[in-house]
Amino acid sequence: MNPATVAEAVGLARAIVLATAQARVVEVAIAPATVALLPVRDAIAASDVALAAQDVHEHDKGAYTGGVSASMLRGIATYVIVGHSEVRRERGDTDARVNAKLRRALDAGLRPILCVGEGLDVRHAGRADEFVRGQVRTALADVGMGEASRVVIAYEPIWAIGTGVPAHGEDARRTIAAAREEVGVLFGSATAHAVRMLYGGSVTGESIAEFADQPGIDGALVGGASLVTDEFARICAAIGVARTRA
Repeated sequence: MNPATVAEAVGLARAIVLATAQARVVEVAIAPATVALLPVRDAIAASDVALAAQDVHEHDKGAYTGGVSASMLRGIATYVIVGHSEVRRERGDTDARVNAKLRRALDAGLRPILCVGEGLDVRHAGRADEFVRGQVRTALADVGMGEASRVVIAYEPIWAIGTGVPAHGEDARRTIAAAREEVGVLFGSATAHAVRMLYGGSVTGESIAEFADQPGIDGALVGGASLVTDEFARICAAIGVARTRA
């Protein structure tokens, strides 16, 4: 629920447009709360900044009070986040529900940002890569060969979200590589290469270089740092520098 008001969301969006205007090699997308999607869309309409929704309902129609369907988001947002760890935790989203949301999003012409990631117990047990591969496999079940490349996958280790303690760059690289390998098993190497992979979890302007410089990490899913315009711009700039070196 950040920012706290629609007016604040619009103001932040306008500030981000100005602050990231020079980030030419980086695609920037912002994901305001649902109630702010339309005014933010209007505020960024003349820019290259894309719009993402924070979630979507797993059904496209029906008596689901408070639900927002993928069809409703069509023409408003380009991307939609599915499977975020907070939604899994607070609203009980299972892997099966995440799969349904992802498929509804694809059917509506949206690009899903699929969030995957393990808890600290799984990491300590040495099962992070296996766990994330399983999440990817379930989330992409029944997705067509021609659709899979439209999915963006964001690796967000649950234990790193909002804690100020990000994963180590090499650990993130290895787990993201495992996720990409699973995409390859399901859809082939060309699709695996085409799918964008992001890192999310306590990303800051200071920590981003450790991830952006890792091969196979294409960008970042930014949380709290996106509420500070200068910090977010630093993150975008660092990713841009890494991309030009790649």
